[in-house]
Amino acid sequence: MRIVARARTLAEREGWEAVTTRRLSTEIEYSQPVLYKHFGSMEDIVEAVALEGFSELAETLRAARRDSAAPGDEIGRVAAAFSGFAAQNPALYDAMFTRSTRLHFGVEDTPAPPAEAFSELREAVATVTAARDIDTLTEVVWAALHGLVVLGRNGRLRPGHDADRIEVLLAQFRAAGS
Repeated sequence: MRIVARARTLAEREGWEAVTTRRLSTEIEYSQPVLYKHFGSMEDIVEAVALEGFSELAETLRAARRDSAAPGDEIGRVAAAFSGFAAQNPALYDAMFTRSTRLHFGVEDTPAPPAEAFSELREAVATVTAARDIDTLTEVVWAALHGLVVLGRNGRLRPGHDADRIEVLLAQFRAAGS
């Protein structure tokens, strides 16, 4: 949809503060009432962008997991793919993980795209651990990767050590699963 694509392009180029319904309607040559027929609010647009992003993240993680050469390598490739996705799509990542939306995770009505992204990470985590509560372990890996991404992006961690940090993190999970 043109509205979602334009919102995403503007956000990546200028930041989310540049994305307004007025600006979108001008950019795509829709009147604001027409835009509001498609989306009731700016939050609805951000949510649509986020859902699109989760679909892309799921595919990115799936490809990384399937491209792994050796058993146990999936988690490393998936973690690196997660970090790379966030680095390549900062505004999209913000829509998915840091901007306020009505998207909820780990509940019955979790939309399919975030559930699929989580499932791909879960499949990779399962290759290195026989933990009884694989969902909780996957949530911890998800949260740790998110923390590394955000702290690194905001200059709170030393530059150039992303891969090292991911390997330290994953070594802890591999050791716990042994």
